[in-house]
Amino acid sequence: MMQLWDTLLFQPILNLLVFLYNTIPGNDIGVAIIVMTVLIKLVLYPFTLKSIKSQKALQEIQPKVEEIKKKYKDQKEKLAQEMMKVYKDEKVSPFSSCLPLLIQLPFLIAVYQVFRVGLSNGSLDLLYSFVANPGNINPIAFGFMDLSTPQIVLAVLAAASQYVQVKMLNTKKPPIKSEGSKDESMMVIMNKQMTFMMPLMTLFIGFSLPGGLVLYWFVTTLLTVFMQFFAFRKKKELAVEVIDKKDDVVAPVEESAKEEVKEIENK
Repeated sequence: MMQLWDTLLFQPILNLLVFLYNTIPGNDIGVAIIVMTVLIKLVLYPFTLKSIKSQKALQEIQPKVEEIKKKYKDQKEKLAQEMMKVYKDEKVSPFSSCLPLLIQLPFLIAVYQVFRVGLSNGSLDLLYSFVANPGNINPIAFGFMDLSTPQIVLAVLAAASQYVQVKMLNTKKPPIKSEGSKDESMMVIMNKQMTFMMPLMTLFIGFSLPGGLVLYWFVTTLLTVFMQFFAFRKKKELAVEVIDKKDDVVAPVEESAKEEVKEIENK
């Protein structure tokens, strides 16, 4: 099993990183990690995009879900039926955002192993025949940062990007006044807690991990933020386009009606 893991994930990522390290002018491991992260993100792009859209959709229907939970809290069967109806009507699956993340998880673990043990001289024996063995890899990135040790600056940047990513998903919604307003307030509080908890966890974990891995996590999160931005902007543009088309249809109808009224009055 471990041999299969090494063959499919660990070894390819190790070879990709070393190849980039050998190819990039100056043999800068930091630049090599950034380029490798972009390439991995491109491979996982379809899954990441699907996960983003699913998470956003689940956030948007949350008020409806909470209303149903309050309305049918004592009727479990009816509650399940209504919940499934909402998910079906909105074309959203509660598990749709989990599968893409699970697909990305092995890549994260493999990258973690590469930075923890893969860059030692012994592991460099796993290089493919067409990838030159550099002998040893200089962990100093950008001329001043040792990526073999924890880096506070990178941990802070990773946490900040994580905050932006979570904040973009937790969009503001108009308040819903109902008998269960206390439950709705609790939901808002929980969302706010998650907004800060995730970045704090990233910050805490980042303090104990090698700088190379935290750099990978920071660039990955930053790319996800850009993907979210363009995905959400595209959705807004489509919504505006639909409204404009409706206005284009309604306006001629209104003008025609006004002309008919004028003709009747003249008669």
